[in-house]
Amino acid sequence: MARHADVLFVTALAIVAASPVRAAERQNISIAPGRLGEAAIALGRQTGASIGMSDQSLAGIATPAVHGRLSVEGALKRLLRGSGAAIRRIDGNTYRIVRAHAVHEQRRIAVAAPTSEIEQEPAEIIVTASKRDTPLPRYAGMVDAVGDNGFTAAEAAGGTASLIFRVASLSSTHAGAGRNKLFIRAIADSGVAGPTQATTGQYLGDMRLNYAAPDPDLKLYDMQGIEVLEGPQGTLYGAGSLGGIVRMIPNAPNLGRAGGQISAGLGATQHGDPSGDLAATINLPIISEKIALRVVGYGVQDGGYIDDVLRRRNDVNRTRTYGGRAALRFAPDENWTIDLTGVYQRIKGDDAQYAAKLIGDLKRASAVAQPYSSDYALANLRIERQWDDLRFVSSTGFVRNILSESYDATPPGGPAALFRQRNKVDIFSTENRIVRDLDNGLGWILGASYLESTSDIRRSLTSYGTPPIETQVIPGVPMYGRGLPASSTGVHNRIREATLFGEASFEPVTGLIATIGGRLTNSRLSGEALDPIAFLSVAAIARAEAQANRNETIFLPSLSLLTDALPGMTLYARFQQGFRPGGLAVDDQHIQRFRNDRASTLELGFRKGVPGVDPVALTGNVAYTRWRDIQADVTDRIGIPTTANIGDGRIYTVEGRVAVRPVPRLTLDGSIIFNDSRLSRPTQFVRMLSYEGQTLALPNVANWGGRIGFDYRAPVGGDMRFHLSGSARYVGKSRLGVGPILGREQGDYVDTALSASLSRGAVQWSLSLSNLLDSSGNRFSLGTPFDLRGDYVTPLRPRTVRLGLDFAF
Repeated sequence: MARHADVLFVTALAIVAASPVRAAERQNISIAPGRLGEAAIALGRQTGASIGMSDQSLAGIATPAVHGRLSVEGALKRLLRGSGAAIRRIDGNTYRIVRAHAVHEQRRIAVAAPTSEIEQEPAEIIVTASKRDTPLPRYAGMVDAVGDNGFTAAEAAGGTASLIFRVASLSSTHAGAGRNKLFIRAIADSGVAGPTQATTGQYLGDMRLNYAAPDPDLKLYDMQGIEVLEGPQGTLYGAGSLGGIVRMIPNAPNLGRAGGQISAGLGATQHGDPSGDLAATINLPIISEKIALRVVGYGVQDGGYIDDVLRRRNDVNRTRTYGGRAALRFAPDENWTIDLTGVYQRIKGDDAQYAAKLIGDLKRASAVAQPYSSDYALANLRIERQWDDLRFVSSTGFVRNILSESYDATPPGGPAALFRQRNKVDIFSTENRIVRDLDNGLGWILGASYLESTSDIRRSLTSYGTPPIETQVIPGVPMYGRGLPASSTGVHNRIREATLFGEASFEPVTGLIATIGGRLTNSRLSGEALDPIAFLSVAAIARAEAQANRNETIFLPSLSLLTDALPGMTLYARFQQGFRPGGLAVDDQHIQRFRNDRASTLELGFRKGVPGVDPVALTGNVAYTRWRDIQADVTDRIGIPTTANIGDGRIYTVEGRVAVRPVPRLTLDGSIIFNDSRLSRPTQFVRMLSYEGQTLALPNVANWGGRIGFDYRAPVGGDMRFHLSGSARYVGKSRLGVGPILGREQGDYVDTALSASLSRGAVQWSLSLSNLLDSSGNRFSLGTPFDLRGDYVTPLRPRTVRLGLDFAF
């Protein structure tokens, strides 16, 4: 009966037609002849675009009349023809007019033409996550940028998993949507979900999404683009950016034009249940040229494909997600922009998605179901003021993320038991900065920020069939077989961070850009045990250890040198640091403090050519990271997640990327990454878990990784467009953790995808295939932390086909 209900649910999604044909918007524009300053204001009012000037003397340039149905960029080109001025594109809805010589030497990246009429001039890539809108050729660091609304509806429904498939340096634990830990490059602490702060910072615009919690896995609908910056990024982003940052850039409300889009898809998974997705976006100008509202809503069902033979249930791991985003923009004039954004998303997983290899690739035997849920809410107020080449940006917001998980804790030969963990994380953050942007990549930034994050983790262990037996813990005697307590100690951590930061780029000699920065942070930490179990509260000393306070001030310096003196080539060297504050952790016997950890990275890299424009474009780098007092979420003797410092580590990373454009309509790309990570000075705790002389690699990051792909676009007939793309990603071997129990290998698999679409006017049909080879693989070896000796694997979703229909209005 449940299967029939699922089919009806997914079919209903597919009946509703679909998402936008992803193209640059053309609008009816009418501008009278006059001066450039007046024309830019009129164009901005008619289209909702933000148009500024680097030099106010340009405002007096005479401009012709412009009439017709044009894109913003097309209208600007007509206005500037023969004027000695040029367009600099900041993002999908923001442009700056500059003198032509200021961008004469800057390379540009092509934007795929939305129609078969006239190809648009390539637009410059701007690294907005640098907070100084730095042109890519003058950014010292590795960055992956997916722009120009580059996600299909199928990829948007996949959320973070779609981004991981595109970026070779980004990896995940694959515990399930809303509960994964993200890692960039090889900065990975562990795969267990505990109270440790994330090593990867995630942002929606300027608002931080996470702190001491996993990836919320927001769906990628109506995203202008995403930038992945490799870390550390301590100067600009502070704590929690050891590995780097992922910054999602949503499409802003359009002040001048109403419209929207609908997308729907129906999917079928081999060996599994059907899937479906439905999303809609609407943009409504409330007061033309002043106030506009943009609303996104979506629902996604991922059908299950894991069978539980003990409970005699098939396809148990179904996941449903629904949520939305609303943004209200107020632009009183061309210099002020005020955005109010709200986000809500709920993920509900019916069961865990791991399998037992000895039973089958897609089967396991669990005594109890292991459901989980993630509730995520965000509110953000962003204010921007522009003066010529100066900008003031203020971003303030609040996040609440509640993640509820459960694990099978059944002891061998004992009654069924379930462990539950609920982590409620609240984040309040505010940042205010003033920035001077120059078109050649020079400039500076000064800012101050305050962040307060609280994490409440509550746990329970419940035995079914027989009443739980309350017993005193005897060191060295396993809990299994002696009964499980009905509750377990939780932990409350609060961190307050007050920060001053700054960065400046200057040109000491022609062709050489130096960037110097620093971040001064004062962290105040408080922690306490929640509902301590009896044996921890017997003695006064135990009660004293049930709380902790700490106050520390840390300075993080950064330095980079970059030269583009060689034609078409950029060389750079970069040094930067990042850190995470300490905290309080609880295991089955102790309440203990863990120290802050700190990562320092030296990176050398180059770029040659521009992907999508030059016939061949190359990028590469070599990095060395020293990581001290590594914080890691581990498990105690009975499987309860806790946190400890596991020692010092060192990481060598080598990356290379290539993009080949043999013909204008075809792009081929490839990337490869090699990681050599070691725990160079393990703590006594880790040495006790390891074999003598064993080499200890840092967990959950593959030694090798790579990706190859192609993208082909062409007109078909008079008014139709065809798009075909495909890719394959290899994930090398890694280990779940350190020691003989957690040292099991995972990874070593290939994932593949192919998609095709046919567009005509506002309608687009699409067909996508994932996991073409129907590989099972092993993305993650942690099944339940209460049975670490089990032969558990997390297989890839079996071969899946999706048919989609998109419609824009």
